[in-house]
Amino acid sequence: MSTRPFRIGCGAGYSGDRIEPAIELVERGELDVIVFECLAERTIAIAQQARAADPSTGYDARLDERIEAVLPEARRRRVRIVTNMGAANPPAAAARVRDIARRLGIGGFTIAVVTGDDVRSLVTSGGFSAGETGEALTEDNVVSANAYLGAEGIREALVNGADIVITGRAADPSLFLAPIAVHHGWRMDDWTMAGRGTLVGHMLECAGQVTGGYFADPGVKDVADLARLGFPLAEVDGDGSAVITKVAGSGGQVTPATCKEQLLYEIHDPAAYVTPDVTADFSGVSITDLGGDRVRVQGADGRARPTTLKVSVGQFDGWIGEGQISYAGAGAVARGRLAGAIVTERLRLTRVPLTELRCDLIGVDALHGPDAGRGADPYEVRLRVTARTGSASDGWRVAREVESLYTNGPAGGGGAFSSVRQVLAMRSTLVPRDRVSWRVDYETL
Repeated sequence: MSTRPFRIGCGAGYSGDRIEPAIELVERGELDVIVFECLAERTIAIAQQARAADPSTGYDARLDERIEAVLPEARRRRVRIVTNMGAANPPAAAARVRDIARRLGIGGFTIAVVTGDDVRSLVTSGGFSAGETGEALTEDNVVSANAYLGAEGIREALVNGADIVITGRAADPSLFLAPIAVHHGWRMDDWTMAGRGTLVGHMLECAGQVTGGYFADPGVKDVADLARLGFPLAEVDGDGSAVITKVAGSGGQVTPATCKEQLLYEIHDPAAYVTPDVTADFSGVSITDLGGDRVRVQGADGRARPTTLKVSVGQFDGWIGEGQISYAGAGAVARGRLAGAIVTERLRLTRVPLTELRCDLIGVDALHGPDAGRGADPYEVRLRVTARTGSASDGWRVAREVESLYTNGPAGGGGAFSSVRQVLAMRSTLVPRDRVSWRVDYETL
């Protein structure tokens, strides 16, 4: 337990995020902990596929790159690392960190691995169904099933001296709540403190979003130096209030506006934001501008955590065949529409079995549909035809009909592109909390 403000930063908001801002945070942020939040819903299902093909894989594809970049300075400055880069295979991720550390000649620290989120055997054992479709979840239709674990396992690892904590599927704010709670000595059943720590995690979890990245809108919400966008850190007091800021001189900005947008991000009910750790209440949060890219957030509360855990379920859902081709010059939109009509008719004539078909002109109606208001027709368009099919071979039949427009469609088509991919759909279900157990394993180098 400590009375000083706890300094925690976010080094990644998703798997493909930049690495340089994390290095900057470790070198200049005077951090106690840096969190790498790299796991989206679909990411872990893809990782499960990779692990099934090769049991030594299944962790985040950029783990090596991130660890090599930050580990030497993190160990020199005694900055602890918490991350969900374990994805579908946290033990394998820990083994990679160990190998990297040995190659770099770094030792004298402990790695902890939190497991227990993989609940495929539980949800396919009977009695569970997809919340979105009502479909029963079985061995035949479930690729992956991972429960959103909370902060408990991470907290235990840190209390026991872990310097690096690697998890699989854990709720995003839990990655931050755990180290904050350990530093300030909060009990995990102190719902008010859990709600306040969850608020801090929610503010930081998307990295550059709160420092102006996703916020930026030229001429409406201008943000300076986005190419050098700094990632956020929080100074968290013992009462759960926090100052959101960034490294001095880094790009972007931290303002009440950026913080308000992040506060509302992915929040269904601000008075009942359900996480594995707490039912957080953000309805009384206040945001105060302290100037100089420093904003105080405070006033969150909380109630008892839910009795169930959400599970992210991956299922195969057919194939997508796609073809694209461009048209430019006078009449480009009319030619693009004719090309789409030709492909549609060809698929009917050749009896390609489809469950869904879309013909979009990118830049005209691809996002908002044919009834969206628009001005003058653009001088260039790109036709995109996509269809859902039951097999890869039927997907290729769709893609090749678009390519055939080169010589069989309207004039001037060029830059054709074809692809077929299997659809990995994400569903969700709820499982009783008491049927999911986590464990922590340790290795000291």
